[in-house]
Amino acid sequence: MLETSARLLELLSLLQLKRDWTSRELADRLHVSTRTVRADIGRLRSLGYPVTARPGVAGGYRLAAGTAMPPLLLDDDEAVAVAVGLGAVATQGRGVEETSLTALAKLEQVLPSRLRRRVEAVREATSVVPGIEPPLDLSVLGAVAAAIRGHERLRFGYTKPGGDEEARHTEPHRLVTWGALWYLLAWDLDRDDWRVFRVDRMVPRTPTGARFRPRAIPQDDVVEYVVGRISKGAWKYRARLLVHTPAAELAAKIRIPVDVEVVDESTCQVELGSDDPDGLALWLAQLDVDVEVVDGDELAVAFARLATRFRRAAGDAPTRALLSPP
Repeated sequence: MLETSARLLELLSLLQLKRDWTSRELADRLHVSTRTVRADIGRLRSLGYPVTARPGVAGGYRLAAGTAMPPLLLDDDEAVAVAVGLGAVATQGRGVEETSLTALAKLEQVLPSRLRRRVEAVREATSVVPGIEPPLDLSVLGAVAAAIRGHERLRFGYTKPGGDEEARHTEPHRLVTWGALWYLLAWDLDRDDWRVFRVDRMVPRTPTGARFRPRAIPQDDVVEYVVGRISKGAWKYRARLLVHTPAAELAAKIRIPVDVEVVDESTCQVELGSDDPDGLALWLAQLDVDVEVVDGDELAVAFARLATRFRRAAGDAPTRALLSPP
Protein backbone atom coordinates (compact mmCIF):
# COMPACT_ATOMS: atom_id res chain seq x y z
CA MET A 1 0.00 0.00 0.00
CA LEU A 2 1.22 3.49 -0.82
CA GLU A 3 2.04 5.93 1.95
CA THR A 4 -0.64 8.55 2.58
CA SER A 5 1.14 11.42 0.75
CA ALA A 6 1.94 9.29 -2.30
CA ARG A 7 -1.60 7.90 -2.30
CA LEU A 8 -3.08 11.41 -2.25
CA LEU A 9 -1.05 12.34 -5.31
CA GLU A 10 -2.19 9.18 -7.08
CA LEU A 11 -5.81 9.90 -6.11
CA LEU A 12 -5.54 13.46 -7.39
CA SER A 13 -4.08 12.21 -10.65
CA LEU A 14 -6.99 9.80 -11.08
CA LEU A 15 -9.57 12.52 -10.39
CA GLN A 16 -7.97 14.77 -12.99
CA LEU A 17 -7.88 11.95 -15.52
CA LYS A 18 -11.57 11.00 -15.54
CA ARG A 19 -14.74 12.98 -14.93
CA ASP A 20 -16.47 10.57 -12.51
CA TRP A 21 -15.19 7.76 -10.30
CA THR A 22 -17.18 5.47 -8.02
CA SER A 23 -15.82 4.78 -4.55
CA ARG A 24 -15.21 1.16 -5.49
CA GLU A 25 -13.27 2.09 -8.66
CA LEU A 26 -10.98 4.39 -6.72
CA ALA A 27 -10.51 1.85 -3.96
CA ASP A 28 -9.56 -0.85 -6.47
CA ARG A 29 -7.08 1.39 -8.28
CA LEU A 30 -5.44 2.49 -5.02
CA HIS A 31 -5.64 -0.94 -3.37
CA VAL A 32 -7.38 0.44 -0.29
CA SER A 33 -10.86 0.31 1.25
CA THR A 34 -13.69 2.66 0.33
CA ARG A 35 -13.41 4.05 3.87
CA THR A 36 -9.81 5.06 3.18
CA VAL A 37 -10.93 6.66 -0.09
CA ARG A 38 -13.47 8.77 1.83
CA ALA A 39 -10.75 9.86 4.27
CA ASP A 40 -8.38 10.77 1.45
CA ILE A 41 -11.10 12.77 -0.31
CA GLY A 42 -11.50 14.73 2.91
CA ARG A 43 -7.76 15.45 2.97
CA LEU A 44 -7.86 16.72 -0.62
CA ARG A 45 -10.76 19.02 0.24
CA SER A 46 -8.80 20.43 3.17
CA LEU A 47 -6.00 21.27 0.71
CA GLY A 48 -8.40 23.27 -1.46
CA TYR A 49 -9.38 20.72 -4.10
CA PRO A 50 -13.15 20.97 -4.82
CA VAL A 51 -14.12 17.28 -4.88
CA THR A 52 -17.88 16.75 -5.09
CA ALA A 53 -19.62 13.55 -4.01
CA ARG A 54 -22.54 11.76 -5.62
CA PRO A 55 -24.79 10.02 -3.04
CA GLY A 56 -26.22 6.53 -3.34
CA VAL A 57 -25.08 2.93 -3.31
CA ALA A 58 -22.82 3.56 -6.29
CA GLY A 59 -21.75 6.89 -4.89
CA GLY A 60 -18.78 8.48 -6.55
CA TYR A 61 -16.57 11.53 -6.75
CA ARG A 62 -15.77 14.27 -9.23
CA LEU A 63 -13.09 16.97 -9.25
CA ALA A 64 -15.11 20.14 -9.91
CA ALA A 65 -14.29 23.74 -10.67
CA GLY A 66 -13.81 25.79 -7.51
CA THR A 67 -13.29 29.42 -6.56
CA ALA A 68 -9.50 29.13 -6.73
CA MET A 69 -7.10 27.29 -9.01
CA PRO A 70 -5.59 24.30 -7.17
CA PRO A 71 -2.25 22.75 -8.18
CA LEU A 72 -2.46 20.41 -11.16
CA LEU A 73 -0.67 17.15 -11.82
CA LEU A 74 0.62 16.71 -15.37
CA ASP A 75 2.10 13.62 -16.95
CA ASP A 76 5.25 13.88 -19.08
CA ASP A 77 3.49 14.44 -22.40
CA GLU A 78 1.12 17.02 -20.91
CA ALA A 79 3.98 18.95 -19.30
CA VAL A 80 5.91 19.10 -22.58
CA ALA A 81 2.81 20.22 -24.48
CA VAL A 82 2.07 22.99 -21.97
CA ALA A 83 5.69 24.24 -21.99
CA VAL A 84 5.84 24.35 -25.79
CA GLY A 85 2.43 26.03 -25.99
CA LEU A 86 3.28 28.69 -23.41
CA GLY A 87 6.52 29.45 -25.21
CA ALA A 88 4.66 29.97 -28.48
CA VAL A 89 2.02 32.22 -26.91
CA ALA A 90 4.69 34.29 -25.17
CA THR A 91 5.98 35.57 -28.52
CA GLN A 92 2.76 36.10 -30.47
CA GLY A 93 1.67 39.53 -29.28
CA ARG A 94 -1.76 38.42 -28.04
CA GLY A 95 -1.78 40.53 -24.89
CA VAL A 96 -0.94 37.66 -22.50
CA GLU A 97 2.81 37.50 -23.12
CA GLU A 98 3.92 38.32 -19.58
CA THR A 99 1.40 35.95 -17.97
CA SER A 100 2.42 33.14 -20.33
CA LEU A 101 6.08 33.76 -19.62
CA THR A 102 5.54 33.73 -15.85
CA ALA A 103 3.69 30.41 -16.11
CA LEU A 104 6.45 29.05 -18.35
CA ALA A 105 9.13 30.07 -15.84
CA LYS A 106 7.28 28.28 -13.04
CA LEU A 107 6.89 25.13 -15.13
CA GLU A 108 10.46 24.99 -16.44
CA GLN A 109 11.80 25.46 -12.92
CA VAL A 110 10.41 22.06 -11.91
CA LEU A 111 10.73 20.15 -15.19
CA PRO A 112 12.99 17.10 -14.95
CA SER A 113 16.05 17.24 -17.21
CA ARG A 114 14.61 14.59 -19.53
CA LEU A 115 11.54 16.74 -20.15
CA ARG A 116 13.65 19.87 -20.61
CA ARG A 117 15.49 18.06 -23.39
CA ARG A 118 12.17 17.11 -25.03
CA VAL A 119 10.92 20.70 -24.90
CA GLU A 120 14.17 21.99 -26.41
CA ALA A 121 14.03 19.28 -29.10
CA VAL A 122 10.54 20.42 -30.13
CA ARG A 123 11.65 24.06 -30.30
CA GLU A 124 14.77 23.24 -32.30
CA ALA A 125 12.83 21.08 -34.74
CA THR A 126 10.15 23.72 -35.34
CA SER A 127 10.37 26.29 -38.13
CA VAL A 128 8.16 29.35 -38.49
CA VAL A 129 7.33 31.65 -41.35
CA PRO A 130 9.76 34.61 -41.27
CA GLY A 131 8.20 37.70 -39.75
CA ILE A 132 5.51 35.80 -37.87
CA GLU A 133 7.55 35.08 -34.73
CA PRO A 134 10.57 37.04 -33.51
CA PRO A 135 13.93 35.21 -33.47
CA LEU A 136 14.07 35.09 -29.67
CA ASP A 137 15.72 32.36 -27.61
CA LEU A 138 13.02 31.25 -25.18
CA SER A 139 15.62 29.76 -22.85
CA VAL A 140 17.02 33.27 -22.36
CA LEU A 141 13.54 34.68 -21.81
CA GLY A 142 12.78 31.90 -19.33
CA ALA A 143 16.03 32.46 -17.43
CA VAL A 144 15.28 36.17 -17.09
CA ALA A 145 11.71 35.50 -15.98
CA ALA A 146 12.90 32.96 -13.39
CA ALA A 147 15.39 35.48 -11.98
CA ILE A 148 12.65 38.10 -11.68
CA ARG A 149 10.29 35.67 -9.97
CA GLY A 150 12.96 34.47 -7.54
CA HIS A 151 14.39 37.96 -6.85
CA GLU A 152 17.81 36.69 -7.90
CA ARG A 153 20.60 38.86 -9.26
CA LEU A 154 21.26 38.32 -12.94
CA ARG A 155 24.63 38.43 -14.70
CA PHE A 156 24.69 38.47 -18.49
CA GLY A 157 26.70 39.49 -21.51
CA TYR A 158 25.06 42.31 -23.42
CA THR A 159 25.64 43.27 -27.05
CA LYS A 160 25.37 47.03 -27.48
CA PRO A 161 23.90 48.60 -30.65
CA GLY A 162 27.40 49.11 -32.05
CA GLY A 163 28.21 45.40 -31.72
CA ASP A 164 30.47 45.55 -28.66
CA GLU A 165 29.71 43.15 -25.81
CA GLU A 166 30.04 43.94 -22.14
CA ALA A 167 29.25 42.18 -18.86
CA ARG A 168 26.31 43.46 -16.81
CA HIS A 169 25.32 42.68 -13.23
CA THR A 170 21.72 43.54 -12.39
CA GLU A 171 18.69 43.15 -10.17
CA PRO A 172 15.97 42.23 -12.70
CA HIS A 173 12.50 43.65 -11.98
CA ARG A 174 10.11 43.48 -14.94
CA LEU A 175 9.82 42.28 -18.52
CA VAL A 176 7.99 44.43 -21.06
CA THR A 177 7.08 43.34 -24.59
CA TRP A 178 6.77 45.87 -27.37
CA GLY A 179 5.89 44.49 -30.77
CA ALA A 180 8.40 41.76 -31.60
CA LEU A 181 10.88 42.82 -28.91
CA TRP A 182 11.22 42.07 -25.20
CA TYR A 183 12.84 44.51 -22.78
CA LEU A 184 14.13 43.99 -19.24
CA LEU A 185 13.85 46.75 -16.66
CA ALA A 186 16.63 46.19 -14.13
CA TRP A 187 18.71 47.98 -11.54
CA ASP A 188 22.28 48.06 -12.83
CA LEU A 189 24.53 47.35 -9.85
CA ASP A 190 27.67 48.67 -11.57
CA ARG A 191 26.05 51.96 -12.63
CA ASP A 192 23.79 52.34 -9.58
CA ASP A 193 20.80 53.28 -11.74
CA TRP A 194 17.84 51.86 -13.66
CA ARG A 195 18.58 50.47 -17.12
CA VAL A 196 16.49 48.91 -19.90
CA PHE A 197 17.97 45.99 -21.87
CA ARG A 198 16.79 44.23 -25.02
CA VAL A 199 16.44 40.56 -24.15
CA ASP A 200 17.51 39.38 -27.61
CA ARG A 201 20.91 41.00 -26.97
CA MET A 202 21.40 39.22 -23.63
CA VAL A 203 23.37 36.04 -22.88
CA PRO A 204 22.72 35.02 -19.24
CA ARG A 205 25.66 33.75 -17.21
CA THR A 206 25.54 30.95 -14.65
CA PRO A 207 23.19 31.99 -11.81
CA THR A 208 24.91 32.81 -8.52
CA GLY A 209 21.78 32.42 -6.39
CA ALA A 210 22.34 35.82 -4.77
CA ARG A 211 18.98 37.35 -3.87
CA PHE A 212 17.90 40.97 -3.58
CA ARG A 213 15.10 43.00 -2.09
CA PRO A 214 12.95 44.49 -4.90
CA ARG A 215 13.29 48.25 -5.30
CA ALA A 216 10.48 50.70 -5.95
CA ILE A 217 10.23 51.41 -9.67
CA PRO A 218 10.40 55.18 -10.32
CA GLN A 219 7.01 55.27 -12.07
CA ASP A 220 3.71 53.53 -11.32
CA ASP A 221 3.12 52.59 -14.98
CA VAL A 222 6.02 50.25 -15.77
CA VAL A 223 5.20 50.06 -19.48
CA GLU A 224 5.11 53.85 -19.83
CA TYR A 225 8.39 54.16 -17.95
CA VAL A 226 10.17 51.54 -20.10
CA VAL A 227 8.85 52.97 -23.36
CA GLY A 228 9.91 56.44 -22.23
CA ARG A 229 13.45 55.22 -21.52
CA ILE A 230 13.60 53.42 -24.87
CA SER A 231 12.32 56.38 -26.85
CA LYS A 232 14.80 58.74 -25.21
CA GLY A 233 17.90 56.63 -25.42
CA ALA A 234 17.58 53.62 -27.67
CA TRP A 235 16.19 54.99 -30.94
CA LYS A 236 18.86 55.75 -33.50
CA TYR A 237 16.43 57.74 -35.65
CA ARG A 238 13.69 60.11 -34.48
CA ALA A 239 10.99 61.96 -36.37
CA ARG A 240 8.07 64.29 -35.67
CA LEU A 241 4.93 63.67 -37.70
CA LEU A 242 1.81 65.63 -38.50
CA VAL A 243 -1.01 63.07 -38.61
CA HIS A 244 -4.34 63.84 -40.26
CA THR A 245 -6.57 61.97 -37.85
CA PRO A 246 -7.99 62.81 -34.39
CA ALA A 247 -5.52 62.31 -31.54
CA ALA A 248 -7.71 59.73 -29.79
CA GLU A 249 -7.97 57.62 -32.95
CA LEU A 250 -4.21 57.72 -33.49
CA ALA A 251 -3.53 56.72 -29.88
CA ALA A 252 -5.90 53.75 -30.31
CA LYS A 253 -4.12 52.66 -33.50
CA ILE A 254 -0.58 52.99 -32.13
CA ARG A 255 -1.44 51.22 -28.85
CA ILE A 256 1.84 52.17 -27.19
CA PRO A 257 2.32 54.92 -24.60
CA VAL A 258 3.52 57.88 -26.66
CA ASP A 259 2.63 61.54 -26.32
CA VAL A 260 0.10 62.57 -28.97
CA GLU A 261 -0.23 66.35 -29.27
CA VAL A 262 -3.62 67.68 -30.36
CA VAL A 263 -3.47 70.25 -33.18
CA ASP A 264 -7.19 70.45 -33.90
CA GLU A 265 -10.18 68.11 -34.04
CA SER A 266 -8.86 66.19 -37.03
CA THR A 267 -5.09 66.62 -36.76
CA CYS A 268 -2.37 65.79 -34.25
CA GLN A 269 1.40 65.54 -33.91
CA VAL A 270 3.50 62.70 -32.54
CA GLU A 271 7.19 61.98 -32.12
CA LEU A 272 8.36 58.45 -32.87
CA GLY A 273 11.67 56.72 -33.37
CA SER A 274 13.29 53.51 -34.54
CA ASP A 275 16.60 51.82 -35.27
CA ASP A 276 15.33 51.30 -38.81
CA PRO A 277 13.59 54.21 -40.59
CA ASP A 278 12.43 51.91 -43.42
CA GLY A 279 10.72 49.64 -40.91
CA LEU A 280 9.13 52.64 -39.21
CA ALA A 281 7.84 53.95 -42.55
CA LEU A 282 6.27 50.59 -43.37
CA TRP A 283 4.70 50.34 -39.91
CA LEU A 284 3.22 53.84 -40.23
CA ALA A 285 1.84 52.97 -43.67
CA GLN A 286 -0.01 50.04 -42.10
CA LEU A 287 -1.78 52.38 -39.65
CA ASP A 288 -3.94 53.59 -42.56
CA VAL A 289 -3.60 57.31 -41.73
CA ASP A 290 -2.23 60.25 -43.70
CA VAL A 291 1.03 61.58 -42.27
CA GLU A 292 3.51 64.34 -43.05
CA VAL A 293 7.10 64.30 -41.84
CA VAL A 294 7.65 67.58 -39.98
CA ASP A 295 11.14 66.74 -38.76
CA GLY A 296 13.22 63.68 -39.62
CA ASP A 297 15.03 63.47 -42.94
CA GLU A 298 15.80 59.75 -42.60
CA LEU A 299 12.11 58.87 -42.28
CA ALA A 300 11.20 61.14 -45.21
CA VAL A 301 13.76 59.37 -47.40
CA ALA A 302 12.45 56.00 -46.20
CA PHE A 303 8.92 57.00 -47.22
CA ALA A 304 10.27 57.97 -50.66
CA ARG A 305 11.90 54.55 -51.04
CA LEU A 306 8.69 52.85 -49.93
CA ALA A 307 6.62 54.91 -52.39
CA THR A 308 8.95 53.91 -55.22
CA ARG A 309 8.56 50.24 -54.32
CA PHE A 310 4.77 50.57 -54.15
CA ARG A 311 4.63 52.31 -57.54
CA ARG A 312 6.82 49.60 -59.03
CA ALA A 313 4.61 46.92 -57.53
CA ALA A 314 1.46 48.59 -58.89
CA GLY A 315 2.87 48.47 -62.39
CA ASP A 316 0.51 49.82 -65.06
CA ALA A 317 -2.60 49.75 -62.89
CA PRO A 318 -4.87 52.74 -63.77
CA THR A 319 -4.66 55.63 -61.29
CA ARG A 320 -8.45 55.78 -61.04
CA ALA A 321 -8.56 52.14 -59.96
CA LEU A 322 -5.89 52.77 -57.35
CA LEU A 323 -7.81 55.71 -55.89
CA SER A 324 -11.21 53.99 -55.87
CA PRO A 325 -12.36 52.60 -52.52
CA PRO A 326 -12.34 48.80 -52.24
